[in-house]
Amino acid sequence: MARNVMQAVQYVAYGGGSAGLKHVEVGVPSPNTNEVLLKVEAISINPIDWKIQSGVLRPLFLPRTFPHIPCTDVAGQVVQIGPQVTHFKVGDKVLAKLTHQYGGGLAEFAVASESVTAARPSEVSAAEAASLPIAGLTARDVLTQIVGVKLDGTGQPKNILVTAASGGVGHYAVQLAKLGNTHVTATCGARNIDFIKGLGADEVLDYRTPEGAALRSPSGRKYDAVINCTTGIPWSTFDPILNERGVVVDLTPNATSLMTAALKKLTFSKKRLVPFLVDVKREGLEYLVQLLKDGKLKSVIDSRFPLSKAEDAWAKSIDGHATGKIIVEP
Repeated sequence: MARNVMQAVQYVAYGGGSAGLKHVEVGVPSPNTNEVLLKVEAISINPIDWKIQSGVLRPLFLPRTFPHIPCTDVAGQVVQIGPQVTHFKVGDKVLAKLTHQYGGGLAEFAVASESVTAARPSEVSAAEAASLPIAGLTARDVLTQIVGVKLDGTGQPKNILVTAASGGVGHYAVQLAKLGNTHVTATCGARNIDFIKGLGADEVLDYRTPEGAALRSPSGRKYDAVINCTTGIPWSTFDPILNERGVVVDLTPNATSLMTAALKKLTFSKKRLVPFLVDVKREGLEYLVQLLKDGKLKSVIDSRFPLSKAEDAWAKSIDGHATGKIIVEP
């Protein structure tokens, strides 16, 4: 490594939003025994990144220390490897998921554990790959582990609703659900209806209309599962649109939804609310990258920002109206 300092973006306390981000020059990190050092080519921002800054995971001691360089989903090139790394060599193009405790993504270089790093084929751009880890694997794992969809299309047909379908998780959930023999109803803003239809959704609702707010399928179907990628929808809205064994998967669990989930269990309701947080593993990254390479899945990029304008990307994510993923490029 010729360089020993790098540009990075960090915050030093909870709160502050995009104004709390500071551009700094810090030392280039060194990889531990089972880590790789990446020259970062693309970083994707996930809502969890700014939620951690806002203090929502403070009870879990996240972030572990200040100052904190946020973001976890990166793609780049391996420039140094730890002594026990066997899967990668210097020069390899990869994508990786860093930890929320230590972050490190919004920088020119980052260290990643070998176990959550995957090779990136030349057909997949750095931005497309960096979009995948949290958003893509949340969509895949909800569909396969909780809803019971087989992504090779061999399973029983199901009716699925995806809310906020034009966002990071939503746009992957629609595409993956369609690979799995499901009927997909999706909600989004009016400007994104054609976009979501283009991803394969069978029915698309404008969430600002009465039908959209009620989440009712235009064809009158009840849902086997709802992948809820938004906030603020009460259980009373979900209850009438679910099959008797329907499940709502909540991707932004809060105190109210955790209470509802517990109550459903206590009352032996056949309808369930399941809070979900993804666990990213290399196998999942490899699976999704292969789908991208094969043209069966696409990462839709909302916008790209240079690292020098990372606070603008941060503000755009907080605003909550991105179509697909927001990317920062050092």
